[in-house]
Amino acid sequence: MKKIGLLGGMSWESTVTYYRLLNEGTRKRLGGIHSCKILMESVDFSELKDLISKGDWASVGTKLAQAGLNTEAGGADMLLIGANTMHRVADTVQGALEIPVLHIADAIAIRAKELNVHKLGLLGTVFTMEHDFISRPLAEKYGLEIIVPEKEARGIIHDSIFNEFSRGQFLDSTRQKYISIIQELKNNGAEAIILGCTEIGLLMEDTDCNIPLIDTVQAHVNMALDKAIG
Repeated sequence: MKKIGLLGGMSWESTVTYYRLLNEGTRKRLGGIHSCKILMESVDFSELKDLISKGDWASVGTKLAQAGLNTEAGGADMLLIGANTMHRVADTVQGALEIPVLHIADAIAIRAKELNVHKLGLLGTVFTMEHDFISRPLAEKYGLEIIVPEKEARGIIHDSIFNEFSRGQFLDSTRQKYISIIQELKNNGAEAIILGCTEIGLLMEDTDCNIPLIDTVQAHVNMALDKAIG
């Protein structure tokens, strides 16, 4: 079994899910009382949020690259960045490391292939929905079509992530808003929905919508376990 490096804390609620799913997946694959070899570096999300609010993505990249180096020095064989939005600096992190950074877009594409879907709705922070660090590799490497909600809905999603989910709040009223947004994406031709923020999977259940939901945490974990265990 190879050792998985994990950058966590962004937010810690989703990091808990990463840890649980990595261990559950290891036990399912290997049986008995096996658990996953994980080396986690957990950052202070508030520090990163302050940098992001200033548009200082270079410093975000520097901080996460150093965190990645810490896991590499500790013996990690690969690295997961445990947040969709922070993949905006994935190339910076990879450039500082010798071990591979397992990009979450590749994990999404694997799941989309399993579902045999090609047009996907993308939910996440405004950075994830309005920039191309997730959508571009999905389109260019895998030929997938990505659509996003209209502007007002993007604002609702972004605000819920930072003002609710990152504070551990998951409200039914917010879930209902997401269901309406997802239905609109379905009406526009989406065949599946990417829950492109690691906390959204804590809000939404597969049974909430009549369309497949791609939980990026689960997809990311599955890809890592394929590499670590096979």
